[in-house]
Amino acid sequence: MVSSKQKPRKGTAQRRPRRDAGETRGPGTAASAAAQRSEGPEGPRPARLTAAAALVAVEGTALAAAGLTMLIETMVGDPDSPRQALTGGLTMLVLAALPLIAARGLYFRRSWSRGPALITQLLAFPVAWTLTGGDGLLVPSGYALAVVALITLVLLVNPTATRALGIRPPGDA
Repeated sequence: MVSSKQKPRKGTAQRRPRRDAGETRGPGTAASAAAQRSEGPEGPRPARLTAAAALVAVEGTALAAAGLTMLIETMVGDPDSPRQALTGGLTMLVLAALPLIAARGLYFRRSWSRGPALITQLLAFPVAWTLTGGDGLLVPSGYALAVVALITLVLLVNPTATRALGIRPPGDA
């Protein structure tokens, strides 16, 4: 005779049924949060905002690649000033964080992300100008950066993107 207070044997304990991979657990789950982020309060994410996020991400990735290249060349090569080369590479990596974080914010329709993205584009123009004064691959790189920055600026100030980010126009209370 087995009493109801006895512990079950090892391996025979009652287990909860597993949920299917596609099953959600309610309104506060990661799956429903992702759906809310992509569609937001006013419907699906505009293509202009997605394009702006992609271009800002490309800029951030290019900055990170340049920083890594500088660091690798510092360690492998023989720079004139190793300290300056190391500092330059680390600075580029830190600066790459701004557009990458802004791109993520734009993709998920966060209103705060527009400011850093706009600042990144405005700072890209003097860099592009400097690159066009160089030689070799620097010249076309400068022109490409200027074009990308201009296109991204136009996409970011577009009323469709502004509304999608929840930013109200001036005078609209």
